[in-house]
Amino acid sequence: MLQHQTVIELETRGRGFSELTRELAAFVERSGVRAGLCVVFCQHTSASLLITENADPTARADVLRRLGRIAPDGDPADEHDDEGPDDSSAHQKSAITRTSETIPIVDGRLALGTWQGVFLVEHRVRAHRRRVVVHVQGVT
Repeated sequence: MLQHQTVIELETRGRGFSELTRELAAFVERSGVRAGLCVVFCQHTSASLLITENADPTARADVLRRLGRIAPDGDPADEHDDEGPDDSSAHQKSAITRTSETIPIVDGRLALGTWQGVFLVEHRVRAHRRRVVVHVQGVT
């Protein structure tokens, strides 16, 4: 069984999506794994990972708007605001989305659907440096 790990570091531009699909696909290809799993893990509590539509950006904009209604910035009911009005809401958004994704590897490629992409979602208003750990495991 082969195992490979890497860390992807990226600078976000603030709240929004950063696609990781190409980087993940390239890492899987370099790994030589033909059948296995690719685990992607976000090391942050105010950002998350999503597999979602990668063709139409309005689908991602809809996700951000829905998350904003579920966990609005500056909600007076929130106590945790050490880093500003988006502090607690960013943690809440991360908690209701995901910090990891597991994607099967089939014939040496990520088994994503036609319109699926893997994205880091920045829940904070300002830009941040984020780390994502990628672990590929499988057979040749």
